[in-house]
Amino acid sequence: MSEQNNTVSEGGTATGSPGAPGSKPENTSAIRKLLGGSVGRNLGLVIALAVLVAVGALTAGDRFANIDNFLTIIRFASIIGVISIGATFVITAGGIDLSVGSVMGLATVVASLTAVQLAATQSSWLLMVLVALAVGAGAGFVNGIVIAYGKVVAFMATLAMLVGARGLAELISGRRTQIVNNQGFLDFTRSDFLGISILIWIFAIVAVAGWFLLNRTTFGRRTVAIGGNLEASRLAGINVKRHLVYIYVLAGLASGIAAIMMLGRTTAGTSTHGTLYELDAIAAVVVGGTLLIGGRGTIMGTVLGVLIFSTLTNVFTQNNLDTSVQAVAKGLIIVVAVLLQQRFASRGARRT
Repeated sequence: MSEQNNTVSEGGTATGSPGAPGSKPENTSAIRKLLGGSVGRNLGLVIALAVLVAVGALTAGDRFANIDNFLTIIRFASIIGVISIGATFVITAGGIDLSVGSVMGLATVVASLTAVQLAATQSSWLLMVLVALAVGAGAGFVNGIVIAYGKVVAFMATLAMLVGARGLAELISGRRTQIVNNQGFLDFTRSDFLGISILIWIFAIVAVAGWFLLNRTTFGRRTVAIGGNLEASRLAGINVKRHLVYIYVLAGLASGIAAIMMLGRTTAGTSTHGTLYELDAIAAVVVGGTLLIGGRGTIMGTVLGVLIFSTLTNVFTQNNLDTSVQAVAKGLIIVVAVLLQQRFASRGARRT
């Protein structure tokens, strides 16, 4: 039998030559393949988000279904969304970062120090921005060096950073809240552009940049390759250690950007900022479709995952429901997402 007649599509249906009776199953298989990939996963997230919006509109009425409330949902999601985009790169590469929330808290404290604000007043409010970014990137660099060159398991290395960054923030601030007084900084971070909060614009810019970096650059392809098979990536000529350092610096940089946004929203720097944000970020990334074992990542899915959790919180708040019930609902969503991931991963292994 010829090789052409033995060809089997990914959906498991035999295919023939173009125009042959087998062409219809081939088209069906192509649709199934499309829906079984990233398009299908994102479509499922969009449907889930639409269902939540419908539930909110039915239960809370006009209090939920209005433009101002939708913008509030996105603004609420923006800070954790930026952190989650950085976490997407780490998890896609097969790693984990438990320190992103603590690093964000540390960055808010350092950037809001009296000396830093005084220097920013005498020069430019951008100094506070640079300080927050430097603190985030520096913490990410330490994580990357310890993991890549010190060969410490990512879970333990970032757990140590979680504790250390939080403790350092408490020491620097004396466990006191530091008020942001730089008017230029506040004017920027609390401003609107085209009627939309600048925090939402920052989230959108970071999301677009993250999507481009992961899907359209060599850096993104190497990140996926390392998550899929670290040893094969090394043998293929990728400098795995250096790339891992870059990835953790990127995650730290995202925490620094989130710190700037948090300072603008709360007008205060404190060591308690970002508590448990690492868990929310991981949850959003996993629900969005990025594999916990690495090798597949999606920025669009992460954004949808963040919006799903933010909308869920808003629906519960609008209906005055217990936060404990909300936590249970979040837990169920995470479990379902992980189970679906395992199903897709096992099906992909069988096809391979």
